[in-house]
Amino acid sequence: MILHQFARMALATGLVLSLSSCGGGGGLFGKGTLTAEQRAERDAAAAAHRDGTTKAGAQTSIWSLFKKSDDPNTTVEVNKYIWQASLEVLNFLPIESVDPFTGVIVTGYGRPPGGGRAYRATIYVQDPALDARSLKVALQGQGGGSVAPETVRAVEDAILTRARQLRVRDSKL
Repeated sequence: MILHQFARMALATGLVLSLSSCGGGGGLFGKGTLTAEQRAERDAAAAAHRDGTTKAGAQTSIWSLFKKSDDPNTTVEVNKYIWQASLEVLNFLPIESVDPFTGVIVTGYGRPPGGGRAYRATIYVQDPALDARSLKVALQGQGGGSVAPETVRAVEDAILTRARQLRVRDSKL
């Protein structure tokens, strides 16, 4: 019984010593104490994390991603009207993946209303401007068949027309 308790204590002590040497603060025996400036920066970062604010003091939330910001790694650089219009115009296609950070929407195969051939689409919204250059659509027919350029152009035109309608509707609010 005593030998078992001694083994437990030895194991626990060994774990504490090995884990304390893993940190960047110098371990259990000093040598890496933080300066006053480093402690203040650490404490400020911890407080900002608890409060949900950034270093600049701005509130962070999922909606702050869509606001204009200097850091391109935390903003969504797509046009919200083209994005929404793409989802509305191609709502008959099942969505496989969406990534608003890169502006890519990938759909599975689906048949348009009143149409016989099944299509799949990849939509790329590459710019925050409401402009035809911001939108790229790639269509593929079922079985790997190619799609006529006129069809792709018609889909792009339908998306851009709907995007403009959405923008006009928002401007009247």
